[in-house]
Amino acid sequence: MRKLAHVASTLFGVMLILLAILVTLDTLLRKFAGISLQGTDELGGYVLAVTSCLAFTIALIDRAHIRIDFLHGRLPPKIQAVMNMASAILFAVLALILVRFAWDVIEDTITYGSTAPTPWATPLIYPQSLWFAGLVLFALCAVWLVARGFVLAKSGDVSGINRELGPLTAQEELQEELSDVNRR
Repeated sequence: MRKLAHVASTLFGVMLILLAILVTLDTLLRKFAGISLQGTDELGGYVLAVTSCLAFTIALIDRAHIRIDFLHGRLPPKIQAVMNMASAILFAVLALILVRFAWDVIEDTITYGSTAPTPWATPLIYPQSLWFAGLVLFALCAVWLVARGFVLAKSGDVSGINRELGPLTAQEELQEELSDVNRR
């Protein structure tokens, strides 16, 4: 899963850097040459949709989704494990719901041959397919984490559930920050 998060993070970064270069180029061309590349905002919307799905996946794998955990750390480990399993299950349910409704969008796009109402008139099946693939990746990772949680629960590994499914502790966050500083 860490390798997947690294690949997704790299793809996320590359897409945003390329978009930033394109927006900068479009801005400079408008300012100094009086011309526009047309469609930079359209492409930006597509990049945002795809990178959002990648961000969901990265945050899920890195246990970085925001949780209000002022009470979590004060609870007994078994109750923490139950809460962490419930959280993982709810993430998986949310991801599957998103995939289900995204599929409806894909079906409508195919049925109607939808194109963007922009100068490019992009066939929407292309960006929507990338968006859908990102949501499927998120759903697969969420379901995998639930399955992993059930394997740990079956073996009675409460600390494993908390370690793999729970939010990062303050100590873990501090260690990550210190590792980043040392790496630089």
